[in-house]
Amino acid sequence: MSPAETAHGLRQMIAALEAERQALAACDLDALVAATHDKHSLCTRLTPVTALPDDAECRALAQSARSLNEINRRVRNLLAAQVATRIDALLGQTQTYSSSRAA
Repeated sequence: MSPAETAHGLRQMIAALEAERQALAACDLDALVAATHDKHSLCTRLTPVTALPDDAECRALAQSARSLNEINRRVRNLLAAQVATRIDALLGQTQTYSSSRAA
């Protein structure tokens, strides 16, 4: 894959990550599924790239994608924690995911 193709793929990944962030913020399941599908397709497309080209643009794009992915991971974890807290409150329990709970 050429440096230009790699940069293009990374730009598309950034767009998919931004779409994912918007879907998470809006709790839009359809948009979240679409963003996940796009990210998976882009990961498959970028698989042949074993190392980034010695290109400042590609490195900056990859770092941006990494940062966006980390932000989305944190947002997803916050949403999951809020759901767990709400379920616990409904059940009158704490630690829904406690390892000491019987399955």
